[in-house]
Amino acid sequence: MGGLYSSAAEAFSLTQGGPLHRLQVRLGRSGSQRERVARRALLATLITWLPLFIFSLIQGLAYGKQVRIPFVLDFAVNVRFLVALPILILAESRIDQRWRTLVLQFLRSRLVNEAELPSFEAVIGKITRLRDRLLPEAVMLLLAYIPASTSSELLLTASNWHSLATGAPSLAGWWFRLVSQPFFRFLLLRWAWRMFLWTLFLWRASRLNLHLVATHTDMAAGLGFLSQGQKAFSPIVFALGAVISGEIGNAIAYEGSTLSSLKLPMIAYGVMAILFLVAPLLVVLPVLHQTKRKALLEYGALVTNHDQLFDCKWIHGEHASGEVILGNHDASSLADLGVSFVVVREMRLVPIDKSTLIVLAVAAALPMAPVVFIATPTDELVRAVLKMLG
Repeated sequence: MGGLYSSAAEAFSLTQGGPLHRLQVRLGRSGSQRERVARRALLATLITWLPLFIFSLIQGLAYGKQVRIPFVLDFAVNVRFLVALPILILAESRIDQRWRTLVLQFLRSRLVNEAELPSFEAVIGKITRLRDRLLPEAVMLLLAYIPASTSSELLLTASNWHSLATGAPSLAGWWFRLVSQPFFRFLLLRWAWRMFLWTLFLWRASRLNLHLVATHTDMAAGLGFLSQGQKAFSPIVFALGAVISGEIGNAIAYEGSTLSSLKLPMIAYGVMAILFLVAPLLVVLPVLHQTKRKALLEYGALVTNHDQLFDCKWIHGEHASGEVILGNHDASSLADLGVSFVVVREMRLVPIDKSTLIVLAVAAALPMAPVVFIATPTDELVRAVLKMLG
């Protein structure tokens, strides 16, 4: 059976709104949403990376030996603007579609009944209005520039394309501080804002009178589908992991750092990325805890009552003459109730499954693989592989 219909749920979006989005739509109305996103990704790369390359080329800082780290050999900046930045923009369409699917799932699975539909649509309306406000994007833009005014250099001690031999900032260095880096920070802050909006939606939706069933086989009372939604963020995790990988590559290649000395930030990023993406699901913990606690009492009483009747009938002989236990529905219902009680007892309080955690962990670790292989001597890699095979 299909669920309820809601035009608000069908149109739900956390990326297609806000002052900047409206401006982008006016500047490029033609094409599908994916085509517009692709054009934005290309334009963002041209604005952030291409001027850095041209200015470095003009001042002789793009390649050669004028500085220790010329522009084309700066792993961090090239990965940041040629890999991570386009992914942060291209991922919008896929993640927004997944969010819409999850919102609709509340209706398709009948977690929201007809009586609660107006309240559910009201929650969507509040989130949409908050998404479209000017103040959040203005604050994000301000925050994107604050670090640029307090820190003019990357965390590098070796001479690099950011500065001329005289110590004055290069043209590329100025563009990096005033345009490229704030632009990248703004994208990160906007994703954090969208994640906050999604968390707020889940919190408010979970406070409705949802039809949760503790015996649901997803082990989350029917909210297990929310875990699948977090998998869509694997491109974001990969993109930020690539940024960390580029910084680590610079530290190893130009700062004399070793892989072992940088293991901690690599591991820390993986843990932080997973925790950040699991955090939105924590807001449904109270309602799942209440559902589980109530179900344990109700199913516990039901199982006890059924077991007592079964004991009286089949153990103490209080059953009809000639009736046999084999194939009797009493024995079958006893087993079914037992399974249901086990499901309730093992119900998760946070709707996250192992497969989602594995996907996010792989997305965080994958960008680190090139650095590990490059920084590890070949003989050590061979010995490690032979050891695993043996």
